[in-house]
Amino acid sequence: MPCFRLLPSVLSRCLACCLALLLAAAPVCAQDDAASMPSLLAMTPQKKPDGTRFRIGYFEGGPYAHYPATLKATVQGLVDLGWCQPLDFPPVTDPEDARAVWAFLATNARSEYIEFVADAFFGGDWNEKTPRETIKQQVLGRLTQKKDIDLMFAMGTWAGQDLANNAHTTPTLVMSASDPIGAKIIPSVDDSGLDHLNARVDPTRYQRQVRLFHDIIGFKKLGVVYENTVAGRSYAALDDVTLVAQERGIELVTCTAELEAVNTGQASRNLRDCHERLAAAVDAVYLTENAGMQLHRLPMVLEPLNKARIPTFSQAGSEEVRHGVLLSIAQAGFRYVGEFHARTIAQVLRGATPRSLPQRFEEPPKIAINLKVAEVVGFDPPVDILMAADEIYEEIVVAPAPASAN
Repeated sequence: MPCFRLLPSVLSRCLACCLALLLAAAPVCAQDDAASMPSLLAMTPQKKPDGTRFRIGYFEGGPYAHYPATLKATVQGLVDLGWCQPLDFPPVTDPEDARAVWAFLATNARSEYIEFVADAFFGGDWNEKTPRETIKQQVLGRLTQKKDIDLMFAMGTWAGQDLANNAHTTPTLVMSASDPIGAKIIPSVDDSGLDHLNARVDPTRYQRQVRLFHDIIGFKKLGVVYENTVAGRSYAALDDVTLVAQERGIELVTCTAELEAVNTGQASRNLRDCHERLAAAVDAVYLTENAGMQLHRLPMVLEPLNKARIPTFSQAGSEEVRHGVLLSIAQAGFRYVGEFHARTIAQVLRGATPRSLPQRFEEPPKIAINLKVAEVVGFDPPVDILMAADEIYEEIVVAPAPASAN
């Protein structure tokens, strides 16, 4: 759990929070009950039958902060299970750069059992320079022709969609996809549809987020921006947001924009334009995952909402809260999701069919809040919110722009 220096004005209120956290039982993930937890034997490290190490590859549609964070948490989970020796990751220079994390693992991860293959990192650029189909065919070519990869990490919706097919049979774990069912990566929570596929899914995650946001802020009109495509509606979890809006009598105000079919710079500008329009029409905005939500562009993207004192909630998680969004679900350094993925990986490498393993995972209900943003939008968080908060930020961190920013 991250530690943050608290403002003196809220220190006394948060002492109660600390006591409550010390007395409370540790959060339990949906997969952690006795019936669903795999046995230790099912996760015990082992080499391939020929005595060599399992070779792991990685595929992402483009840079995104969740991807390297999920990757590092998964590796830590593997360390805890004994598949890797302990290692310390270097300081983060670009929180969206999974390629650098992979290069570090390929060189520094010590294991008798697994290998992060240096030249098996496949990273797109969200269609900006290299067409998505080109990267997809490169990955499929490696898996079907060279056939030297034993397990693929498919990070995010694009990668999951591109490997959720019968064009290959390499065991594939889909990680950090917003809505694998809505994106048609898998047909249901309980069945991936393909023997070699497993996709982590939390079927009520976004409903819980919107309910929590409404419980805290009490808005009557909620703004949502999305691209009006199958993938765009999936990223925005539009069905879930609509369901909660109907359930609670909230007026849903939407704005559609090109967010995926354009470069990330244009996507951010299109997103800001929608925020300009929504600022005068809503009481709050649910910020969904899309190519316009680049960390270094958040000051520009959020400026119309902050100026109008509109509270915001990040669908993606607490990294965006750290960089200027008011609220989200705290992710405890992605620890729980990393443990879940590590258990799945261990079972697959020991011979389990990915399709036979659980896909359902629910994150523990913790809150992330940025007190500086609260000040900007005029929100005075009550004591019970601070008591429930697992991550409290008092400043807005501005991320540096990558060299390739457009």
